[in-house]
Amino acid sequence: MNVSGTIIDLLYGILAVAFAGLLAFTLTPPVRVLAHKLKAIDIPEDDRRMHKKPIPRMGGLAIFSAFFVTVFIFCPVTKELLGVLLGALIIVILGIFDDIYRLNAWIKLIVQIFSACIPVALGVRIGFINFFGKYIPFDDTVSFIVTVFWIVAVTNAVNLIDGLDGLACGVSTISAFSIMVLVLLQLNFSVALVVAILAGSCLGFLPYNRNPAVIFMGDTGALFLGYTLSSVSVLGLFKVNAFVSFWIPFLVFALPLADTVTATIRRLIHKQSIFSPDRGHFHHKLIDIGFTQKQAVAILYSVSIMFSISAITFSEEKVLESLLIIIVSFVVGFLNYKILLSDAKTRNQTGLRLKKYMQGHDTETSETTNESEIENPKSEK
Repeated sequence: MNVSGTIIDLLYGILAVAFAGLLAFTLTPPVRVLAHKLKAIDIPEDDRRMHKKPIPRMGGLAIFSAFFVTVFIFCPVTKELLGVLLGALIIVILGIFDDIYRLNAWIKLIVQIFSACIPVALGVRIGFINFFGKYIPFDDTVSFIVTVFWIVAVTNAVNLIDGLDGLACGVSTISAFSIMVLVLLQLNFSVALVVAILAGSCLGFLPYNRNPAVIFMGDTGALFLGYTLSSVSVLGLFKVNAFVSFWIPFLVFALPLADTVTATIRRLIHKQSIFSPDRGHFHHKLIDIGFTQKQAVAILYSVSIMFSISAITFSEEKVLESLLIIIVSFVVGFLNYKILLSDAKTRNQTGLRLKKYMQGHDTETSETTNESEIENPKSEK
C-alpha cells in the first residue's frame, strides 16, 4: 500500500471540502441579496411555519454553486457523475422557480422524474439488491424504474423535513458523511470525494441557516440535496456486497423516509391529497411537546446519527450490533417521550427547560415555575 499516496489523497480531499465550505459561506450573502431582488421570500402565513417574520429562501443556490464548482475542480467527471450534475442543474432551476412562484406539485413531480431519468440513462442504476444473502438482479427496465423511484422518493423526503432552521441541511450533512464512510470502506474514493464536497458545501451554508436563520435553503436547496444524495447513494450504497446491503440506504435516509411515509399515510387517512401540507411532521410534534427549535433539531440530528452508525455497522455485517444500537436508541427515546407526556412537574425535573407545555397542562405552569425556583434559587436569568 502506497502510504504517501494515501496521505496525499487525504489532504487533497480535505482541501476540496474546505474549498467547498468556504465557497458556500462566501456565496450565501450575495444569494440572499438576489433572493430579496427576486422576491423569493418565505412569509409566515400559517401555523406550519416556525418563523415569525419574512425570511429569504433560495439559499440552496449557494450550496449548489459551491458543490458544482468544487466537483469540476477536484473530481474526475465520469459519465455517471455528469448525469448527476446535469440532473442537479435542472432540479435547482426548478427549485428557484418554486421559491419565487410556488409551482404546482404535479409540475414539480414531473420535472423531478425527468431529472432523475438523466443520471439513470447515463449509467447510475440499481442493478441488483442483496436481501439477506439472496442476490436479486434487475433487468434494464426494472432497474430504470426502481432507480428513478428511489431518486424521486429521497428528493421529496429531504424536502419534507425542511421545516426547522438548519434541520434539512444538517441531516443532509450527516447523511453525506455517512455515505462517505460507507464508500470509503469499499475503497471507492471517487464517490467519497463527491459526497465529502457536498457535506462541505452544506457546512458552509449552515451558519446562516441555523436558528435563528437569516436565510432558508428553500426548495432550491432541499430538492438539490435530496436529489444529489439519492443519486450518489446509487453509485455507492447499492453496490455494497454485504449480507444486509439492502437495508443500508434505508438506514442512511431513515429519518426523512420515515417522516415521508407517516405523512403520506396520515394524509390518506384524512382523505387529503398526499401533496397537501400539514403540521404533523416529526419536527412539529417536538415543537408541540415544548422543545425549542434548537432542541428539536438537536434531537433529530441525534436520531439521524444513530441510524447512520447502524448503517455503517450493518455494512460490516455486524447485524446484532446494529440491531442493538437501534433497539437501545428507541427504548431511551420512548422512555423520554413518555416522561415528556406526563405531568408538568415531572417534565420540569428532566432539566430540558422546555419553552412551553403541551396543551392540557397549562394549569400546572405555576406549580412548575415555583418548583424551578426552589430547585434553582440562583438560576441564570
